[in-house]
Amino acid sequence: MDIKVIIEAIGYLGSALVLVSMLMTSVVRLRIINLIGSVIFAGYALAIRSYPTAIMNICLAGINVYHLVRIFNEQRSYSLVKTDQNDGYFSYLLDKCDQDIRSFFPDYSLEGVAADMAYLVLCESNPACLFLGKDNKDGEVEVILDYALPAYRDTTVGLFLYRNLAKNYKAIAFRQNADNHVQYLEKIGYENKGDEGYVLKLSRLKGRS
Repeated sequence: MDIKVIIEAIGYLGSALVLVSMLMTSVVRLRIINLIGSVIFAGYALAIRSYPTAIMNICLAGINVYHLVRIFNEQRSYSLVKTDQNDGYFSYLLDKCDQDIRSFFPDYSLEGVAADMAYLVLCESNPACLFLGKDNKDGEVEVILDYALPAYRDTTVGLFLYRNLAKNYKAIAFRQNADNHVQYLEKIGYENKGDEGYVLKLSRLKGRS
């Protein structure tokens, strides 16, 4: 294959990754994809001897690395607020995030559903997670909604919430159709139980950070 074609393909790949990163709702994912795209595009710029473009993308890569290091080293302080699904502020957040919520939870609906529990997880007074659940009366909580806002889409907010639920419950079950949420479920420790859905034994969280 012609080397010029390969170089052009690398340039298009780098550009595409930078553009795709702008579509990410997760800040961490945005930074990682943008970093990869910037590095690839910098390589392309060097190959065609476009040094100003190369310098710009090297600087962008450095900025992404800096922010990723800050994110991963940040010690977040969470607090848990017990609330109600009809609470004014909680309802406001549900309405404000409705479109994004449905992109992750297409089966999500509060119509005809009475949640036994509603929790708002805050990070230094900023809303980080909205949780609605139903007590199945056997030590298990069935998830109605477990939605993390874009800036908090890692396992830390989930682990904080579940450790608090572990004080009164043995397991959490997720039984909705939510393909975009499965990766998070598996990462945090849920097990696929087939017809029973995804189940997380809360005792498994001991010792995890």
